Amino acid sequence: MNLLLLDPEQIHHQCACITDARQLAHIREHLKLNAGDCIKIGQKNGLKGTARVENMTDQQLILNEIELNQVPPAKLPLTLVLALPRPKVLRRLVMDAVTLGVEQLILMHSYRVEKSYWQTPFLNQLDSYVALGLEQAGDTVWPKIQCFKRFRPFVEDILPSVIASKPAFVAHPYAAQPMPVALNRPCVLVVGPEGGFIPFEIDLLQQNGCQPASLGSRILRTETAVSSIIGRLLG
Repeated sequence: MNLLLLDPEQIHHQCACITDARQLAHIREHLKLNAGDCIKIGQKNGLKGTARVENMTDQQLILNEIELNQVPPAKLPLTLVLALPRPKVLRRLVMDAVTLGVEQLILMHSYRVEKSYWQTPFLNQLDSYVALGLEQAGDTVWPKIQCFKRFRPFVEDILPSVIASKPAFVAHPYAAQPMPVALNRPCVLVVGPEGGFIPFEIDLLQQNGCQPASLGSRILRTETAVSSIIGRLLG
């Protein structure tokens, strides 16, 4: 945790009370703060700053001298479209994407996505994964997250408006075109499930504005591919 995230309603007259068990445990066990110590904080979807520890118990942390006077880091101008990954991978991918600064995240279905994935309780915990990613990155601004449970309606009816006039790429190890390097402009990246998109899906994505592009002959895990491509496109 490189920043303690606070909801706006927690802050009153430059003071705040934190009762979240996860945050308290991290502050107590890892930051080891005591009364009088300073801590970096941020207001959800607002500014960053500092506060001073007034008092801390096992049940709550009282902060005072709150100052919010720093702008959070800029987001990457990237919309990341992911075929819904396995539940345990979902947590890591969301956290990594948020930490890297992805502006918009879209989760969608595809042929190789097990239908049971859409029933996982992990999907109800997306906000907590976002918070962990933001705390790691020292950011405060929530990315936009959307879910679409049907592949074809999403690709044909929604994706073209998401792409608009931006370049869009679908990661595909068998594509002839290499993934661009240092594009450094607003773009859309589509990444498939473990096992990749089937040919029909690649064709439909291409018909609706996505250019298949490859990182090379090696088949990467989804989380490895996402981090590698983001660094390549916008690093």
